[in-house]
Amino acid sequence: MSSNWKIKNGGSKSRLVLGVFLVWTCVSIISGCTRSDIHSPADSNTGFNSVGQQMRAVVSPRHRREPIRPLVAPTHLSKEKIALGKSLFHDVRLSRDNSISCATCHNVKDGGDDGLPTSVGVAGQVGGLNAPTVLNSCLHIAQFWDGRAKNLTEQVSGPIHNPIEMATTWDEVISKLSKDSAFVARFKKTYRRGLTPETITDAIVTYETALITVNSPFDQYLSGNDKALTEEGLAGYKLFKSIGCVSCHQGRAVGGNMFQEFGVMGNFADHFDDSNEGSKGRINVTKRRVDLHRFKVPSLRTVQMTAPYFHNGSTQTLEEAIKIMAEFQLGESLSESEIQKIKAFLISLNGKIPKELE
Repeated sequence: MSSNWKIKNGGSKSRLVLGVFLVWTCVSIISGCTRSDIHSPADSNTGFNSVGQQMRAVVSPRHRREPIRPLVAPTHLSKEKIALGKSLFHDVRLSRDNSISCATCHNVKDGGDDGLPTSVGVAGQVGGLNAPTVLNSCLHIAQFWDGRAKNLTEQVSGPIHNPIEMATTWDEVISKLSKDSAFVARFKKTYRRGLTPETITDAIVTYETALITVNSPFDQYLSGNDKALTEEGLAGYKLFKSIGCVSCHQGRAVGGNMFQEFGVMGNFADHFDDSNEGSKGRINVTKRRVDLHRFKVPSLRTVQMTAPYFHNGSTQTLEEAIKIMAEFQLGESLSESEIQKIKAFLISLNGKIPKELE
């Protein structure tokens, strides 16, 4: 690893990568990588269960000692809540003009996003940020690119109220849903309080928590199947570790557990449109100058299926995204062969959700 590249505030690239990797390895060991950051309301009158407690069932079997851990589907989530949450997730009545559902921007059948550079909301309004995948999102340290919601429970109301996305209110949503007697009856069987912002949120969060992509080829490899990875994919994983990608992309979600500046090893500022508040990143939450252009590190679990890439959807292909990340985050210039190896590894991260959740 070359020592000629220097980070902007001094120090070598090797110290940066090693330091971040050691910190997060220690955190993973201490915590067992079981933090879900999901805390649903606990209310004996509604029949709520803590999704955070339920997610403790998502533990990894015995596997190779690697900085990436395999995924296991949660087994203790309420099937009734999952079903209600799925219905709500696909229900356009959650938007002002009945044109947009959660699934509009988060297609769980195809990577969990919408395949657009930036999403389109009610009345054809175009947003300023690329829709992140909803798959495995319960494993993230926070929600949204800037981490302004600490968990999925806080995240749900964001699109509901956003004037560009769903542009509505809970009162309007509940008023429309309440006119559906069959849905109300079904809902009350699970939530005795009936339709409230809290119960609707809890159902959606429970469904989203179930969206864990299991049984990927790489997870099979981690669990001991030497034949699960291609030779190119295994070489790509070794390269992924050796050049330092794993310093930010590790754990169960292969990312999603830290914030990082976009452009650690080079000036990437020319690629940002700071007239777009979303492109400013974490600074919008913390108000600290150091957090300008710092974003939540995305999960790579379904990355092959979620083009275009980055917070602004500016990069169309996975190969180009790999090249940019290597250059501007690690100071590495990769050959085409190396890029293809890393791509093969990333493809091996593709797992599946149960068919009934689609």
